[in-house]
Amino acid sequence: MNATTPKETFLDIINGTIPVLVDFSAEWCGPCKMMKPILDELHQRMKDQVRILKIDVDRNPSVAAGYSIQSVPTLILFQNGKILWRQSGVVKAQQLEQVIKTYCK
Repeated sequence: MNATTPKETFLDIINGTIPVLVDFSAEWCGPCKMMKPILDELHQRMKDQVRILKIDVDRNPSVAAGYSIQSVPTLILFQNGKILWRQSGVVKAQQLEQVIKTYCK
C-alpha cells in the first residue's frame, strides 16, 4: 500500500527553495496561448532548476486578485515566498531563462 501525500498548495509551491515561474493567464487570451510553447521550451532548457505553473485567472480569481493581476499574461517569479520579478506580456524563453539565472542564486 502506498502512503498518500498531501496535495501541494499554491503557497507550498511558491514558498519552496526552487524558483517558481507563475504564468497568470486566461483561456480566451491570444497572447496567453503563445506562452505555452515558450514555457515548454523554457522547461526543456532549465529542467528541474525551475518550476512552472499556469494559473487561470478566471478559475482562480482570489489568487489573481491577491497578486493584483490586471492583465494577462502576467509572469511572476517566486522563490522562498518572495516575488523576485514580474512582467506582463509575452516573454521569450531565452529572456525568461536569463531572468531566472539573474534573480535566483
